[in-house]
Amino acid sequence: MEVGKRIVQLREKYGISRSALAKKSGVALSFVNSIERGEKEPTIHTLRRLCSVLGISLAEFFAEDKEPEPISPDVRRLVDLANRLTPRQREILLAAAEEWANLPENGKGE
Repeated sequence: MEVGKRIVQLREKYGISRSALAKKSGVALSFVNSIERGEKEPTIHTLRRLCSVLGISLAEFFAEDKEPEPISPDVRRLVDLANRLTPRQREILLAAAEEWANLPENGKGE
């Protein structure tokens, strides 16, 4: 698998510009360009950051035989925001989200 080509493929599929991918992942635009051109290989840490912006896992990135399920822009935004929280804040958010997900359709709880 050519990592750079896969990044281009996924970035274009999800409508993310190269500069937005670089900015949101914290990876220098020049390095993203070099990766996409096949001149450089990212570390797993860097690839994980790029995948996070794309809304996919590393496993999905390397799963060539199956296209990853797209993540909606609002869910991608939630992930971006959650990545800025402290570990404790993420625990609280996760607990709240799990509680909300278990609410009946009418939203009134039990």
